[in-house]
Amino acid sequence: MQKIISPISADVRENLRAGDQVLISGVVYVGRDTAHRRLVEALDRGDKPPFDLQGQTIYYMGPSPTKPGHVIGSAGPTTSGRMDAYTPRLLAAGLKAMIGKGSRSEAVKEAMKEYKAVYFAAVGGAAALIAKSITKAETIAYKELGPEAILRLEVKDFPAVVINDIYGRDLYQEGKAKYRIQAEAASQ
Repeated sequence: MQKIISPISADVRENLRAGDQVLISGVVYVGRDTAHRRLVEALDRGDKPPFDLQGQTIYYMGPSPTKPGHVIGSAGPTTSGRMDAYTPRLLAAGLKAMIGKGSRSEAVKEAMKEYKAVYFAAVGGAAALIAKSITKAETIAYKELGPEAILRLEVKDFPAVVINDIYGRDLYQEGKAKYRIQAEAASQ
């Protein structure tokens, strides 16, 4: 398992391949669809977003309330496809990595290749475990959105798998193709 630091440098992104397992440490931002819409609207107006997108990582997370004595509540991934309408614009503005669950649209995969960005999957159903890798959490923008607000997280050894690399590989598609070949061979 490879340990990497976020923001994720170009050198590291160039060496990541679909299927690689990683432990991410550093800064990761949380934003979901409403926050993404607001970020894109700000960019389209020529306004500065509430954090510098250059080289950053966004985690599509559905947080739960924080229990006393904890940094954050359960912190599981949410479905990434909900952000697909906004993602190419954010990648063009400098975003370089995303963490979520589920596959991405062809437009997002093409934008990832063009802007040399990666997409990681976090394990669904492991929200309490993922929360243990979060050492600090603070709301930095759109507080009025509640769980849709933008958070800045500091993480240590956040577990993830590379699904889409900068070369256009897609672990989900490769897995389906491999299964199809094995199923065809078994049926003969």
